[in-house]
Amino acid sequence: MDEKPDITVMPTDALRNDRGEIHPEFVEQVKAAIEASDAPALRALAGDLHEADMGDLLEALDAEHRPLLIELMGSEFDFTALTEVDVTVREDILEELPAETVAEGVRDLDSDDAVEILQDLPKEDQAEILEQLPASERVAIARGLDYPEDSAGRRMQTEIISVPPFWTVGQTIDHMRETPDLPDRFFDVYVVDAAHRFLGAVPLDRLLRAKRPVLVTELMEEDRRLVHANDDQEAVARLFERYNLVAVPVVDAGDRLVGVITHDDIVDVIEEEAEEDIKALGGVSGEEELSDTVATIAKGRFLWLFANLLTALAASWVISRFQGSIEKMVSLAVLMPIVASMGGNAGTQTMTVAVRALATRELSSANVGRVVRREVLVGLINGLLFAVILGVVAVAWFQVTDLGVVIGLAMICVLTAAAFGGIVIPLLLSRLGIDPAVSSGPFVTTVTDVVGFFAFLGIATLWFGLR
Repeated sequence: MDEKPDITVMPTDALRNDRGEIHPEFVEQVKAAIEASDAPALRALAGDLHEADMGDLLEALDAEHRPLLIELMGSEFDFTALTEVDVTVREDILEELPAETVAEGVRDLDSDDAVEILQDLPKEDQAEILEQLPASERVAIARGLDYPEDSAGRRMQTEIISVPPFWTVGQTIDHMRETPDLPDRFFDVYVVDAAHRFLGAVPLDRLLRAKRPVLVTELMEEDRRLVHANDDQEAVARLFERYNLVAVPVVDAGDRLVGVITHDDIVDVIEEEAEEDIKALGGVSGEEELSDTVATIAKGRFLWLFANLLTALAASWVISRFQGSIEKMVSLAVLMPIVASMGGNAGTQTMTVAVRALATRELSSANVGRVVRREVLVGLINGLLFAVILGVVAVAWFQVTDLGVVIGLAMICVLTAAAFGGIVIPLLLSRLGIDPAVSSGPFVTTVTDVVGFFAFLGIATLWFGLR
């Protein structure tokens, strides 16, 4: 019989290095335990990990080791860890695990975590897993999966505490003490009528400070902000941010209480939306993950690069109109990249501010005029400053005074146009119902390149009489 390798268990507090990364030595120890099928050693190594640490560990492991880790750990593996990994990693793991294992893993999770784990699976796989769950849990998870993607219904937790309006504080407290299947964490007790329609919320601090005979209706907040199950998750996140909320009840079309969204869910939403915006501004699909294959990434980036190719062709066409001028004055070709670079960078600066302001609803019809004027003025001021700087550089470089004037005028034009395009183009796209984060880049690039080259070469042609 082969001897099992000697595996030293690393203390949990030594799991990460100073940069917050999991120690490679720890990952190697886990790999050794998996390859040796040494379940006791693996549980000793990873059994007490927080789900976030377990998620990082899963991503650090090779693809073939991930499902083996889950199977070896058995009931000690917390499936909540699968909410902490990339979608691609999660899908790959779930494809390798038997439906019975997945069903057993999600049955003890909060409904929102179970929905997040199952939502990206094919419908037939979802059905196979749901069939193996108890009826009450199956209904709760299936209902969450039926709501639109990125909606409040997908994010909500269906485990809530609701009481009738005629209950007292004492009855409510006794109910919470005696009921075994309460949510792990909760912040409010919700008051509902006989049809389960939302009436109000009682914060726990107010409940615990009140006398036992007091009715819950005397304590409840009737004007508690709530959301509908079909509301977009980004709008819900803005509600949390604007009013500093901890939890928000979710109701259906009939105002019946169906769940609650808590702040930890919203942190994930904010992170996801910010990540999507950042990726979109760089021409990367919001669904792209570090774990994706080469083919998937190349396919996702092709369309954006193709759009940029079209903008480059438009700019090249403008240059071709001034071919004779460039042949007569080679210094124009040397300075053209500076014009394009400065215009592109200025446009990107303004576009980034505009897209983020639109995403957070800070830019609206009430202040759009003032913001546009401000950005154009900023572009004009920077244009004047860089006109002086580049004018001096051009004169010193080529010993042609008029060339400094030409590029100075061109810089004023291109930076002003870049600022105007960087703010107006996202606004127009937003008004047309097009995501400005995804679509603004090629349009702004086109404006800055075309205006920059046309201004620089056009002014030079007129100034020097080049034909």
